[in-house]
Amino acid sequence: MTDHPNTLDPTELGAYFALIEVSSLLRHTVEQQLREAGDLSYVQFQLLARLGDSPDGSYRMTDLADGVVYSRSGLTYQAQSLEQRGLVTRAPSPDDERSTTVTITEQGRDLLTKVFPGHIAVVHELLLEPLAQRDVAVLADVLGQVRDHMRSAPPRSAAPRRRKKG
Repeated sequence: MTDHPNTLDPTELGAYFALIEVSSLLRHTVEQQLREAGDLSYVQFQLLARLGDSPDGSYRMTDLADGVVYSRSGLTYQAQSLEQRGLVTRAPSPDDERSTTVTITEQGRDLLTKVFPGHIAVVHELLLEPLAQRDVAVLADVLGQVRDHMRSAPPRSAAPRRRKKG
């Protein structure tokens, strides 16, 4: 394990505070747009988007929780809420009866189609518009490196569960 300094230099501190502020401002506006366009929370949108992007429109609940970095119990509540609205279905996993599989419905896909244009507009206007294309590529690369580093030792809610052999 490497030794870590007890302080951040001004550039490091500035980068950290800028990242936190940008993240907060972007998320606030995205959440507002999702509520207005589709009565969705940010987490619900993440779930629907991941399911919509899946080849068969389905994921196991634990895999969804790991992907969106959300507690498994919190995700169960969010999936139940989406199911009550007819946007997803939940069923025992065909591979493991202890697991639950969530599948996006056509109504869920229709809602994604409705909210995506405004979502993309917010992301473009707030995050991408002030940057040159080369800056976007650098940002994607840098944030990808940080994400990969953080995922190498994720918090419990983001850690893949070990499957029991048996």
